[in-house]
Amino acid sequence: MAAPTLKCTINFSTGASFGQAFIIGSGILGTNVLADSTAVIVDVSNLIMSAQVRRGRNPLSDVFQTGTASIQLQDQTGAYNPQNPSSPYYNLLQPLRKIQLSATDPATGLNYNMFSGYITGYNYNQSRDTGVVSYTTITAVDGFQLLNLNSVSTIAGAVAGETTGARINRILDAAGWPSGMRDVDTGLTTCQSDPGSSRTALSALQTVATTEYGALYMDASGQVVFQDRNLTTKSIGGTATAFADDGTGIAYANLQWILNDAQIYNEANVTATGLAKQTASDATSIATYFKHSYNITDLLMQTTSEALDYAKAYVASRKDTTIRADAITLDLTTANYAAGITAALTLDYFDPVTIKQAQPNGTTLQKTFQVFGVGHDIKPGQWKTTFTTLEPIIDGFIIGNTLGYGILGTNVLSY
Repeated sequence: MAAPTLKCTINFSTGASFGQAFIIGSGILGTNVLADSTAVIVDVSNLIMSAQVRRGRNPLSDVFQTGTASIQLQDQTGAYNPQNPSSPYYNLLQPLRKIQLSATDPATGLNYNMFSGYITGYNYNQSRDTGVVSYTTITAVDGFQLLNLNSVSTIAGAVAGETTGARINRILDAAGWPSGMRDVDTGLTTCQSDPGSSRTALSALQTVATTEYGALYMDASGQVVFQDRNLTTKSIGGTATAFADDGTGIAYANLQWILNDAQIYNEANVTATGLAKQTASDATSIATYFKHSYNITDLLMQTTSEALDYAKAYVASRKDTTIRADAITLDLTTANYAAGITAALTLDYFDPVTIKQAQPNGTTLQKTFQVFGVGHDIKPGQWKTTFTTLEPIIDGFIIGNTLGYGILGTNVLSY
């Protein structure tokens, strides 16, 4: 079976939205973006020489990072050289114009987004040697970078008692982020009034997400996603995609196992603005691994009891360590690899995966993790996708919850 078909488009219009403009009297209502002039959107798929995508969560800081992409285009005419006045895009080759990378699954014909972001550079390399191709490397970042460059202070209407989801939307409004590019849960925690301090929109959003014990990230379509802790807790209970080296799951090209103390936290000190510090700890873990302290301040929950619940859940989820798979790599050029290609194009943050590997002593190591990072490395005749995997952010069982969050006797007590 052939590898996926790669597609790349550049949208030279201003603004954050990726859709084609809709002008009254033309365009497709409900599909395009309302504007007063059409966007110049160029399909550069046939020029791609290589592409790399990196998206993921930093497990040490507990936040999702700005996603990046690098696409190398064959450019014999210098069309994508911003210094070339003969380029048809000469006045359009500006930083922070939009770029999207997607791929079509050859088995199903379905197209999946891989990266949606904003161009940071056009790096033109001209060769005068016969037979050597000139090329432009386009580098890009996702919308987190725009939010990190955007300063906010007073957030209009951000009063005490509103949910974390409502606060996320208010901050996005203050940052001018399009309402159609959000997927925001309501949230379970209520917030204090906004502190009104000067900070980046991204840091303000991350503070609210941490207050919720949820997750904030940019998805592959360019949406800001805010996920509350119930959804974060429930996600590990979904149907896991199985990877194995014995034919009982999708074959993989490479697998990295690791055992270390990087994820251990056996003391958590959680402080909400204006409230007393709340501390939880686990004596057995401290005796086994020495003290590993987690300290977080300036959160926005309204009560010390909720801050203490946060601290308890954090320690309960991280007081122990076991061997884990840090990364699994798939080779999409493998023969008869339809299931592997579909997995490479569809798995994303919080999706559960079960990884199985035979051990030298004749036993089998099998564990379930979640995807917290996605990387694609694509060259002619080569397509490798690497998933970074971790244990759940909050591996919780919630008393009285009817939605199937966690497994009694297996997961830790959450809130």
